[in-house]
Amino acid sequence: MITGAHVIVYSKDAEADRAFFRDVLGFRSVDAGHGWLIFALPPTEAAFHSANENGPHELYFMSQNLSAEIAALTRKGVACSEVQEERWGSITEIRLPGGGKIGLYQPKHATALDLGSR
Repeated sequence: MITGAHVIVYSKDAEADRAFFRDVLGFRSVDAGHGWLIFALPPTEAAFHSANENGPHELYFMSQNLSAEIAALTRKGVACSEVQEERWGSITEIRLPGGGKIGLYQPKHATALDLGSR
């Protein structure tokens, strides 16, 4: 029985990005040993998009109020990209300390979050 999912974000500065997830985004974590933090994430859904080749994968966090979330991140010193309006949602990007990016979006469609995994 599948009981969860494990997301891996590759980073040139994993320590800085772990600190960002812990200190700025406020995600709780467990220490898997030697300071290797594994974070609890909000409920998650998975989508598969057509592409000419496989990978890389992307990470997007969802918000019911994107403007409020951007304002909260701004107060913490986090810069968000300009909001892009797409058919499926309003989206911004957050640059991680390690140089990578994660997305943050407010969906305009039904989500699978209330369905659970089974």
